[in-house]
Amino acid sequence: MTTSWHERAAALQIDGRAFIDGQRVWARSEQQFENLSPIDGRKLGMVARCDAADANAAVASARLAFEERSWAGKSPAQRKRVLIKFADLIQKYGPELALLETLDMGKPIKYSQSVDVGATANCIRWYGEAIDKIYDEIAPTAANSLALITREPVGVVAAIVPWNYPMIMAAWKIAPALAAGNSVILKPSEKSPLTALRLADIALEAGIPAGVFNVLPGYGHEVGAALALHMDVDCIGFTGSTRVGKQILQMAGQSNLKRAWTELGGKSANIVCADCPDLDAAVASAIGSIYFNQGESCNAPSRLFVEASIKDRFIEKALAMMPKFQPGDPLDANTVMGAIVDATQLKTVMGYIESGHSDGARLLWGGRQVDGESGGYYIEPTLFDQVDSTMTIAREEIFGPVLSVLSFTDLKEAVKQANATSYGLQAAVWTSDISKAIQTARALRAGTVHVNQYDGDDITVPFGGYKQSGNGRDKSLHAFDKYTELKTTWIQIG
Repeated sequence: MTTSWHERAAALQIDGRAFIDGQRVWARSEQQFENLSPIDGRKLGMVARCDAADANAAVASARLAFEERSWAGKSPAQRKRVLIKFADLIQKYGPELALLETLDMGKPIKYSQSVDVGATANCIRWYGEAIDKIYDEIAPTAANSLALITREPVGVVAAIVPWNYPMIMAAWKIAPALAAGNSVILKPSEKSPLTALRLADIALEAGIPAGVFNVLPGYGHEVGAALALHMDVDCIGFTGSTRVGKQILQMAGQSNLKRAWTELGGKSANIVCADCPDLDAAVASAIGSIYFNQGESCNAPSRLFVEASIKDRFIEKALAMMPKFQPGDPLDANTVMGAIVDATQLKTVMGYIESGHSDGARLLWGGRQVDGESGGYYIEPTLFDQVDSTMTIAREEIFGPVLSVLSFTDLKEAVKQANATSYGLQAAVWTSDISKAIQTARALRAGTVHVNQYDGDDITVPFGGYKQSGNGRDKSLHAFDKYTELKTTWIQIG
């Protein structure tokens, strides 16, 4: 008989201790915080509330491991074998990790299993496979000299990741950093620390030496700030809000001018032209992408620009899809939209919905909190029509299941409005005209532009944004640029 996810959850033992120098430990202050599930408000357990003292201990451990070269001194082929074993173990423990992810942040268990676990393992395996296939260079200098250009690990890397994709965002940071030979300190969001802590156990089991991978749960203004300000952290990789990203950059400058890489917010535009090659596909993509993960995605296409001549047909088809995304029990394998991560985020999203009302947008579907009696945090999929670019819901990142529909008759004007935002993470255009597609993609100021689809993804392509959506790129071989130094060795001949 198959055990239900609820039964597994009831039997689960939560370990909320930090992971420093290969050991599970409580915070030095002995402070803890409650870890509550957004599914029903249940207490999952207590988690170590790390602060500057714990950051100092983790950095010292990471620095010692780096200087002793217990990991950095291994050949790329040796690191590769350990990282591949790490990825294999993630898949072995996949059901446990998926359950922790769902309990912690409310996403449906079907996606925690099919998306998050697989993508995390694939990312770590891919960077493990890649590291022994990157060659250094010899510069084309004169015959009486030899100039070698080599990559070296930057040293101690701090990775601060958000709560919406806890495992995947962690993997995007730690995989290239570890593959390159760095020591890493991972700071997960206080809203979703459990899978990060479990990954540390698995990394040790895979053979990553003590001190090379540490995990510090806690609050951003405490342990996160301590890492950003630490004089012995060489690099910080951050994914989260633009507001906090700016603080990270300031702290990097105030301390040791550490490298600081930020992947931040988005307000992505999805432009559907009248000559869209498949209107049903465009509708399914627009609706599926905005409500996936409860809309809690930085790249969510929250601004939908539809050419006026097809808007009524588009909305009719979109409304027919909305019941599919009614939120349900995240531990039910049939649920496709789960819980908002916590009460604070629920209040924020509901505030934006009220703003849409007050600004004059027309609510076509949803807009209500539901299932409040469960103790969890659920919001209906919400669709606003008659939105213009001056409205708050069209300008600010909501990070919830709210879609704004804007109409256009002139594609150039739609592109202009799409670019009229401080963000530049992703965008899309749907058209049968290849010239129009290429010209529009070139005009859109975004790190990724999709054509006739949305959410196309692969570990081989870089992810990141323009403007206040951040700097640097996660994924692909380009991620190694963030976690390595380039060294020139000039040798005089004769």
